[in-house]
Amino acid sequence: MTERSIDLPQECWELVFNFLHHHRHFEFLSLVSTRFLSITDHLRGTLTISSQAVPLLPRLFERFPNVKVIDIREFDGDLNSLLNQISRSGLDLETLGFSNQNHFPLKGLRDLSSSMRNLRKLNCSKIGSLEDIHLFAIGMSFPFLEDLDISFPQYNSRFNPIGSLDLQNFSGVVTDEGIVDLARKVNKLRRIDLSGNHFITDKSLQALSLNCVLLSEVVVRDCDFITQNGISFVMRNSTNLNSISLDGIGIPSIDSSFLESFTYAKTLCELHLSNSFISDDLLCLVAEACLPLKKLIIAQCYNFSFVGVSCLLYRYQFLEHLDLEGANFLNDASMVEMSNFLLNLSFINLSSCSKLTSLTIFALIRNCPLMEDVRMERTNLGVEAFMGDLVINRRVKSLKLGGNNNLSDECLKKAAFCCPSLQVLDISYCPTITEEGIKEVLRHSGEIRHLEMNRCMGIKNLDLNFELPKLEVLQVQGPGMDDEALVVIAKRCQKLLHLDLEGCLNVTAKGVKEVVQNCTRLREINLRWCYNINVDIVARMVFARPSLRRIVPPCGFTSTDNQKMFFLRHGCLICKG
Repeated sequence: MTERSIDLPQECWELVFNFLHHHRHFEFLSLVSTRFLSITDHLRGTLTISSQAVPLLPRLFERFPNVKVIDIREFDGDLNSLLNQISRSGLDLETLGFSNQNHFPLKGLRDLSSSMRNLRKLNCSKIGSLEDIHLFAIGMSFPFLEDLDISFPQYNSRFNPIGSLDLQNFSGVVTDEGIVDLARKVNKLRRIDLSGNHFITDKSLQALSLNCVLLSEVVVRDCDFITQNGISFVMRNSTNLNSISLDGIGIPSIDSSFLESFTYAKTLCELHLSNSFISDDLLCLVAEACLPLKKLIIAQCYNFSFVGVSCLLYRYQFLEHLDLEGANFLNDASMVEMSNFLLNLSFINLSSCSKLTSLTIFALIRNCPLMEDVRMERTNLGVEAFMGDLVINRRVKSLKLGGNNNLSDECLKKAAFCCPSLQVLDISYCPTITEEGIKEVLRHSGEIRHLEMNRCMGIKNLDLNFELPKLEVLQVQGPGMDDEALVVIAKRCQKLLHLDLEGCLNVTAKGVKEVVQNCTRLREINLRWCYNINVDIVARMVFARPSLRRIVPPCGFTSTDNQKMFFLRHGCLICKG
């Protein structure tokens, strides 16, 4: 790079750097010059905070003044104190996440509200002991909130195994009172996830629909007292509704008012149904409603048939995303027929459709010109040989085929041949795939960047004599990999970023050292359950490979707080798993 190019205006460099899409690429740029370091620091918008990072926060906040998104993960300290520190950082956050915490940080959230009034998105899912008082605080603190996730609160011992209250330990849950108060205060809300809040009723949905006129997405899974009447009210009265996610619908039956409500949902683009009894009548009514439907998920649903699905797909030939996981009535003939309706489809999930074979996947590749992502896990791929002409589809980027016990090398090679632009391949738990099959696929798939072949017992080694120049993520969990295979990976996959070796019982420190030495961009490595690797290797990896940012150490590894901080100063986080 010439001195003259370095002198371009900062605005020009910012436009160029923003094309990288992920801040991990900024690290290499920051090494070019102090000016590039300054530019990338100002462009970073996301910060993940763990317990080990807390002592470094003042420096991090000063270095990244334009952070808009903070995600708190693997944190076991005082969350109230952490939020208070964030409130004094001078940042102007738009998104905050602190899911999977034991307690709701009521005091910390109030501290945060004094300086973060522009917060738009809050994720406090899987929080312990979530109560109405916490929703009161959210509504009072962040009146401009647009996206709220309070799904699946954790109440520890308050519920017995069958889901009823333990009155002796009961102190509070989320009820309609909390949701109604929230709806009145946060009337700019666009999206809310209420899943797993077992004691809210239709009254909560009515309050949200009436008060939050911009409401466009509602998620209500595992809400025991939400009925079809509440869902109908939302679809009839939320004029901006474009996405709704439900489960358990149709138990014991679907009433007529619920069916009719689809005719009112004129802006509905995404319909998510799971674990529901959805009759063909429902699917045909959705078809007749002439919705602008782009995304349809009916995963693990029952009581419908090919008649209902084909009726709907014939009407919505502009569908882009289709999930039919667990639709066991589907066979190759029906999928070949339906694929002719799916000219705009870019994603399909047919996992756990046990009657589907190789004929289906090749029909999708041939008949769906815009297809990018095909998921056929736990099907019968490989049972029936495909004898027709192979058609190349350069749009397909991802094939997830895990759990196919009969998937053969020949079938996999044909699928890869038809998808020359393939970037993501998952063949985990496919015992009949061998080294010969995966080698042939990788030889002709130069765009592969993400490869998962966990527990592939037929793959014992990877004797590759060619480079994998774009491979960034490799997951090879299980006893199949050994040091010899790791040496090959180290030589052929030098741009590797993430390596998952969990449960690789035949891997030792010798193989890991080869990877750490040769893969100069390596950022994450998982050595969990690798019993033949000495725990002393962790420190050596941190010193030998400065690019490492996250290590899951082998069993038996322990470190003091001072050691963790020492590793963190080298930029590496030591995690539990």
